Amino acid sequence: MDSILITGGTGSFGQAFTRYLLENSLASRICIFSRGEHTQAAMRAAFNNDPRLRFFLGDVRDLLRLRRAMEGVDTVVHAAALKRIEVGVYNPDEMVKTNVLGTANIVEAARNTGVERCILVSTDKAYEPVSPYGYSKALAESLFLAANASRSASGPLYSGVRYGNVWK
Repeated sequence: MDSILITGGTGSFGQAFTRYLLENSLASRICIFSRGEHTQAAMRAAFNNDPRLRFFLGDVRDLLRLRRAMEGVDTVVHAAALKRIEVGVYNPDEMVKTNVLGTANIVEAARNTGVERCILVSTDKAYEPVSPYGYSKALAESLFLAANASRSASGPLYSGVRYGNVWK
């Protein structure tokens, strides 16, 4: 069974994916990586302190923290991003730091820690982007695609999926 790290793991996707993994016994260890100590505590309680869960406080902007969190991980699901359109309009530099540079950090950390697979959770807004959010996610996709072209034979396989508007 895999050990999985989910960046942005306390978000709506991360929580739903974690629930799916736990209910179907698809991972021996699930590492939740996020910036929010409050949301981590709430998630820990919501999942009844499941012993398969590990929580890592950190930011994808911090390469060294990502490297530590990826130790012993087989699969990384990269869902961390600044996603609100209006945030990107008024703070495009912050969106680039998280969505683009943070993704570059994921690629770099995975190369050096024995990770087998990295999956980028992108967005339908990366197709013909019109906002800083769409542009930043399109660049994140480009980083993952380029990482495959330069990976070693034993390096991680990078792939992505475009996650649209989904209702629970």
